[in-house]
Amino acid sequence: MSVLLRAAAVPHVIIEGDFMGQVHPAPPGDSDRSRITERNLTALWANYADLGYRRLIYTNTVSVLPHSEAMFLRALGADTRLTRVLLTASDATTDERLTARELGSELDHERRSSARKARLLDERAHPDTLRVTTDDRTVPDIARDVLTATGWT
Repeated sequence: MSVLLRAAAVPHVIIEGDFMGQVHPAPPGDSDRSRITERNLTALWANYADLGYRRLIYTNTVSVLPHSEAMFLRALGADTRLTRVLLTASDATTDERLTARELGSELDHERRSSARKARLLDERAHPDTLRVTTDDRTVPDIARDVLTATGWT
């Protein structure tokens, strides 16, 4: 998405959501790390917004769940327009990607985690979440679908 936005001269910010709560141990009373995630996102976005940025690509698997909406509105501002996108893939494609990505000892853990999250997202993703299939598609094609949904280009 960023490559396409840069080519179109569209200012934007990318934040990898997994890094926002990556601490050990979790802060007291924050077992799911949601509070530290929100604090970090709030701080980062304040800096970007002060510089005039208004578009954020936030990547995180479970950020399309309904409970995340309140966090985004608090962190980014109540007038924020959210476009939720869930990239989907078949079990075979997912396993192929996990096997290529996970070269260490965590493959079995990643497979279990992926299956658990897939069930959770199937059951609980926010109703207006756009689902984009990624099987047998190029990254630019997928990015174009997502950007079309945002209306940013």
